[in-house]
Amino acid sequence: MSEIMLGSDDEIRISCKGVNVAYWDNLAIKNVSMDIPSKQVTAFIGPSGCGKSTFLRTLNRMNDTIDGCRVTGEIKLDGSDIYARGMDTVFLRQWVGMVFQKPNPFPKSIYENVAYGPRIHGLFHTKAELDDIVEQALHGAGLWDEVKDRLRDPGTGLSGGQQQRLCIARAIAVNPEVILMDEPASALDPIATRKIEELIHTLAQNYTIVIVTHSMAQAQRVADKTAFFYAVPLTEDDDSNLIEFGDTKQVFESPIDERTRQYVEGAFG
Repeated sequence: MSEIMLGSDDEIRISCKGVNVAYWDNLAIKNVSMDIPSKQVTAFIGPSGCGKSTFLRTLNRMNDTIDGCRVTGEIKLDGSDIYARGMDTVFLRQWVGMVFQKPNPFPKSIYENVAYGPRIHGLFHTKAELDDIVEQALHGAGLWDEVKDRLRDPGTGLSGGQQQRLCIARAIAVNPEVILMDEPASALDPIATRKIEELIHTLAQNYTIVIVTHSMAQAQRVADKTAFFYAVPLTEDDDSNLIEFGDTKQVFESPIDERTRQYVEGAFG
């Protein structure tokens, strides 16, 4: 079983080199290379079908569950190849958590939603330790004060925004290094969206965050780094569908590629 040797906080957390993803004979990601820094927010933007969600799922091998999906290239988490033979994907997904577009709480109580991961991974010895993990995770997701008196109520009974924060609490309960978020606020109203964005800023103090978003304004509000993807097939001059990657301010205010400029200005989407 391969293990991940976690690095220091000032290192690149995830390093990707020459990553390609194909579904059967259809190329979805072409030759993507990037370094994702620790304890910052990196946003993936681009038009529908450009592969940004596909690439996000390569970072914790969620694509393994899709028939016909083939990933080549190199992705390293703190120097460890996550696609190495013998890598334990259960272990990997403890370190690289996932929050999906639509809130997906388990049909269990609020408490058991958060306790699920620590139970699976054996992260506690006593009930008191588990209680503390659940409380701290709910605090971390900004939800504790809203649910502390109804922990035995079903998680599905919460509002949409609360359900999404519950899913975030579930992700951080296993103490990950990285949290992947696939359009986490797209199904939420503006108030709930604002709470999620505020939470992302807070979480980035302790976790590496990678977020896919269709909202240009959201990327500018939450992200330190931004990657612009473009759909394949590409022009003959393109060797990758990662068109541009850099500081968010630079990507939005002085993009290098004309397609990036057109996209962030709303010419297409």
